[in-house]
Amino acid sequence: MSVELAAIGVDYVWLKGVHVGCAIISGCGFVARGVGVMRSASWVERRWVRIVPHVVDSILLASAIALACALGVVPVRNDWLSAKVVALLAYVMLGSVALKRGRTDKEKAAAFAAALAVFGYIVSVAHTHSPIPWR
Repeated sequence: MSVELAAIGVDYVWLKGVHVGCAIISGCGFVARGVGVMRSASWVERRWVRIVPHVVDSILLASAIALACALGVVPVRNDWLSAKVVALLAYVMLGSVALKRGRTDKEKAAAFAAALAVFGYIVSVAHTHSPIPWR
């Protein structure tokens, strides 16, 4: 079921801009925090550095859901969207290992590199609307 954005006073282009903007902020923030963790930077432990990504990612997720509703797309019926959801889960798990749960520096670095690759895949899938964007 498609939600008519105009009926609720939201412009599709604006909503997509919010989504893409949050994706860029989220990705850049992840890179910055990952580099900070690898360099044992003290700023990574600051409260706001731990809170802001959750706010940005919440807006990112909310805008993704709104866009999916507006376009009438559902993950179980759209293979590209299913691929994004599965990749998002992998990205979150890898990011958790890279930023916090990794036991060694090598494990954190490997998870960080893998998370960046998955993030790139998610962006490619979003751009091409194909679960195999390199075709």
